[in-house]
Amino acid sequence: MSIAFRFLSAIYIIFLVGCSGNKNTESETVETPPAPVINVPVFNADSAYLYTKTQVDFGPRIPNSKAHKQCGDYLASLLKQWCDTVFEQTAPITAHDGKVLQMRNIIGSFNPAAGNRIILTAHWDTRPWADQDTERPNDPFDGANDGAASSAIIIEAARQLAAADVQTGVDIMLFDLEDYGKSEIENSYCYGSQYWARNKHVTGYQARFGILIDMAAGANPTFTKEGTSMHYASDIVELVWKTAADAGFGRYFLNDESAGIIDDHFYINKLAGIRCIDIVHYDYNTPSHFWKHWHTHEDTMDKIDKTSMKAVGQTLLEVIFRHP
Repeated sequence: MSIAFRFLSAIYIIFLVGCSGNKNTESETVETPPAPVINVPVFNADSAYLYTKTQVDFGPRIPNSKAHKQCGDYLASLLKQWCDTVFEQTAPITAHDGKVLQMRNIIGSFNPAAGNRIILTAHWDTRPWADQDTERPNDPFDGANDGAASSAIIIEAARQLAAADVQTGVDIMLFDLEDYGKSEIENSYCYGSQYWARNKHVTGYQARFGILIDMAAGANPTFTKEGTSMHYASDIVELVWKTAADAGFGRYFLNDESAGIIDDHFYINKLAGIRCIDIVHYDYNTPSHFWKHWHTHEDTMDKIDKTSMKAVGQTLLEVIFRHP
């Protein structure tokens, strides 16, 4: 081998090593593209409060009453402003006491053709009797938190979904006749959700999951992992609770588990086969473990807390936009 050839060979080897080193250096400096920015709408508690007050101002929304019809018209008109499609289910329902009640479920849909759907739901009727009160237990009450505020939170969420041009399929379901029953009579509550579960507004309707809210706007609420929700949809409970904590609302969404209850979500799970959870105020200091003003004349507008409404409403929006 000549000296010239050995010299050229050495240069060639150095060149190869140099190129190999450059490739490694380049691969080590490749950066991962940044995660996309998720813009979650900001829930407006002032608007939700106004929607609550407007409902309460109609009077108790007792089935078959003038206030019930006026409030139903109001809620439907709001959903028609923002949703792509609005459905109304009306039917005569014979209650446990033999009385025929004119039921009205109001449903607003965003992106109705989308297969990936999420349900946000609450009841909008008022119980006819303040049966948990020691005074005037047979008289109606305002139902500011038990019905009106939950519907208002859902309505404000709908307004924000429309403003943000949400791409996920979302259904706003305001169920009627939730609060007419008696605890000792099976299936006497939640007539509206029972009817919907057996007669869905769209043939073959399905959803990935649903979130029910009930009595969620009192001061300093405590939301436990309710037993029916954990039985049917524990993963959705964990998702929502973690989302709430990440958004700064963990002080309301406790890690404690509590006994299961019969609420609209029970029939959505059992009859409709759609996993649904309940965000409902659990009170450790009352015999019923419900909110302390539950089914009393103290369920009035002065008990509604905007901070609580913000915590629940913002959590709903965070779930929809961060986990579409």
